[in-house]
Amino acid sequence: MALDTDSLWQLLPAIHRLRDERGGGALRALLEVMAAQGALVQEDIEQLHDDHFIETCAEWVVPYIGELVGVRGLRELGSELPYSRRALVANVLAYRRRKGTVPVLEQLVLDSAGWPTKAAEAFLQLATTQHLNHVRLQAPGTLDVRSALRLEGLGGAFDPAPHGVDVRRIALQRGRWNLPNVALFAWRLRSYRLLRAEPRPGPQPGSYWLDAAGRDLPMFNPPRTEAAVEHATTEADLPMPLSRLALHAELQARRLALVNGRPLQPAWFDEATGQPPLVLRLDGVAVPPDQLCVCHLGSWQAPPDSVDVALSGPGGAVTPVAWPIAAAFDPQLGRLVLAPARAGAAVQVDWNFGFPGDLGGGPYDRRRTLDEALARPVGWQLGVSRQQAAIGGELVATLAEAIDAWNLQPAGTVGLITLMDNALWEEDWSAAHAPRLPAGSRLTIAAADWPALPVAGGLPGQLERRPGRIDGGLRRAALRGHFTVTGTAAADEPAAGELWLDGLLIEGSITVADGNLARLQLSHCTVMPAAGTALMAGGDNRHLRLQAQRCLLGRIEVTAAADGVGLADSIVQAEPEAVRVDAAPLEASACTIVGRCMLDRLCAENTLFSATVHTARLQEGCVRYSFVSRDSSVPRPYRCQPALAIEAAVAIDPTADPAAIEARLRPTFTTLRWGDAAHAQLSAQCAAEITTGADDGNEMGAWHFLLQAHRAANALGQVGQYLRFGMEAGLTHAS
Repeated sequence: MALDTDSLWQLLPAIHRLRDERGGGALRALLEVMAAQGALVQEDIEQLHDDHFIETCAEWVVPYIGELVGVRGLRELGSELPYSRRALVANVLAYRRRKGTVPVLEQLVLDSAGWPTKAAEAFLQLATTQHLNHVRLQAPGTLDVRSALRLEGLGGAFDPAPHGVDVRRIALQRGRWNLPNVALFAWRLRSYRLLRAEPRPGPQPGSYWLDAAGRDLPMFNPPRTEAAVEHATTEADLPMPLSRLALHAELQARRLALVNGRPLQPAWFDEATGQPPLVLRLDGVAVPPDQLCVCHLGSWQAPPDSVDVALSGPGGAVTPVAWPIAAAFDPQLGRLVLAPARAGAAVQVDWNFGFPGDLGGGPYDRRRTLDEALARPVGWQLGVSRQQAAIGGELVATLAEAIDAWNLQPAGTVGLITLMDNALWEEDWSAAHAPRLPAGSRLTIAAADWPALPVAGGLPGQLERRPGRIDGGLRRAALRGHFTVTGTAAADEPAAGELWLDGLLIEGSITVADGNLARLQLSHCTVMPAAGTALMAGGDNRHLRLQAQRCLLGRIEVTAAADGVGLADSIVQAEPEAVRVDAAPLEASACTIVGRCMLDRLCAENTLFSATVHTARLQEGCVRYSFVSRDSSVPRPYRCQPALAIEAAVAIDPTADPAAIEARLRPTFTTLRWGDAAHAQLSAQCAAEITTGADDGNEMGAWHFLLQAHRAANALGQVGQYLRFGMEAGLTHAS
């Protein structure tokens, strides 16, 4: 029996139903509450059977089943990471049957920490004297310098060189080359795929940057799922930057095999086992991989329309065959140039870029933040697409058209504009096409698909788009221009308008004009101005709440009175000044702020301030588990660095130098260049007080939500149980 309100209502005598209808419906309201709680109990009862099996059990049951098979010591990593302990518990018996093998060690790190891993046994590459009865031709005593492709792996997981012995312990990251050592190279950067993306035109006709913002971004390999435990990880399985030499060699071999009728042996462009690194569509038609060539495109040189491929004939005769070429691409610079014969065609590409996690504008699952933005029922919606034909009242070609239509809506409307293409919109939204938010209204502009769904009760094949029914994954819209947002509610209106932005890459700035705007919410957005300020609010907006969650931002300036500024899991980077908030509180949770901060009030936790912070009101707020330089003025610091380390050092040695301690603890980053794959990632040389200094033992800063310290502990805790006696493993971050 279904425990719903109507079923319970029908069980009541008719006389009670009639009296309740006349009396205002209090009894039916009570039954609605009872039905809701009963449905929860019924769902829990139905889940009890599923909880007996690791494949179908709830996530909270996984550690209990793990205890039954001896999987212990795993830290909880939350639900936001693309990781579950389920795989490790489900496969633990298969892993134990293969203890001590390299593939199992690689799979253990993936299952326990979520990092694709390559395990390298050091003894295989030690330069040793070999016995004549056991000659290992694959392990010579000197380096073979004839293969440039193999030399690209020097110093990494695929290092081909022989090495002398290093007796320092690998577990302490001091040495690697010794008989009992196993190096576990973990790739922390993730590979994100953009589908049917429109590249940005380059400086010459037929030339393009793959990145919509015109940055030289390296292409990343789309990692493949390993089908069996016994499979040893190869370069094509990992989310790593692509190599010019490797792709060039494969495409050359592909053309040679097609000309001579030999079977293909693809490693990278293997559609059967994974996604190819690049899919090029010209005028909507996919170009075969054999019509692509790999070049260094630093000078944007166009490829020829054809290349000669050797056709082998009888008696060793070789005949050159002209093979058509459609385009050349550079995987290390992220550039594309069409052949002269194909110039002028409409270009779309599928490609991958790298980043540490789901932060900033990116094509990943954003359902949680979109659900929050769409908590109020959507009453008006428009889709924006250049790849689909315009439909009146449903789809338009430009964002300016959609905003103009929104500005005609009455006060109190909840609207949604979906940018449905991975494309670049270069428009101006600061004057005539600026969004206006009247009282009680909420407008959400999001990169998302708006799929056509079957009509309920309609004919087969009859489709419709329903307001609010969107798919928030695999889309990242790029906007080039400046936004000016105006709240048009009366100054004393308590329920002013709101603007929510989600999944956007904005090459420009956002300005809140004078008026009454209640909220400007940015989620999973990148705002990178060419110069000046990324987010600016001035004038009279005393009720404004500016909120950024999982964002990558330039300078923030709020010069007038406002309700407050909130930053969560975000990066703010600008030199010399990153944040200026003159008359409102700043709340920062797990952020990385690169640049000086001039604030009125401050409340921060798990945050890295790379430069000086000046706070006007020191009696309000608190700063906890953060890095704040000694020359900063902040309210009530609690367990902050470097003050905590200096206090501990002075207690042991009164002559300790505070300046030297601060210099040792100052955060160091892999890179701070906008667009780099490891942007604002803490470097391997960063002090442990920073990488484990947050309130939960993980790193401070914007990448705190990745829980990398806990993931590393999970991996090392499990790997130790599967090593052969006398062996030792060390975890190395390959990215």
